[in-house]
Amino acid sequence: MTSGENFFQGDDEDRAIATQIVSGQKELFRLLIKKYERPVFGMGMSFFHNSEDASDFTQEVLLKTFRNLSRFEGRSRFSTWLYRIAYNTAINSVTRKKDYHSLVEEENIPDNNTPERDFLKKLARNAILEAITGLPERFRVCVDLFFFYDRSYQEIEAITGYPINTIKSHVFRAKKILREKLTGYKGAVEGDIN
Repeated sequence: MTSGENFFQGDDEDRAIATQIVSGQKELFRLLIKKYERPVFGMGMSFFHNSEDASDFTQEVLLKTFRNLSRFEGRSRFSTWLYRIAYNTAINSVTRKKDYHSLVEEENIPDNNTPERDFLKKLARNAILEAITGLPERFRVCVDLFFFYDRSYQEIEAITGYPINTIKSHVFRAKKILREKLTGYKGAVEGDIN
């Protein structure tokens, strides 16, 4: 997003719905649930790595969102505000018991190719997963939000509280580490195939 105008583009509907809910039309919250339940569940899977905890997390985040809707001031995108609630809820829940797990771990490989292509995709996915899992947690969070949730640096700042320059540095360093790890892997796979 290159300008302040573009930063909020496409979020007007969520803001309007939020305003109507705060004004008393609470049944409209189902529209926000329909839109955000799945992405919040995906974030829950990234942190908790099982569907039961991710479902509980999703319900908790949506309840917190509903209860705090009057605090949404519209200075950021609604999705950024909601993901900030989700991120803080997840961090508070896992700090004492688990590490963060990357969203890439939950992606499925489609089965519509030849066995050779499926095998290569599986090798590539496993290499990426292994490389991402090896990143420091602060890098993994930024990479997930940037690449898998398609969040801008400004949105990642609002969600994580990291300064933008730190986020840029984390994403840059993570990409450099991944490039180094995956370059070695690429050569090994090509050597096996030839």
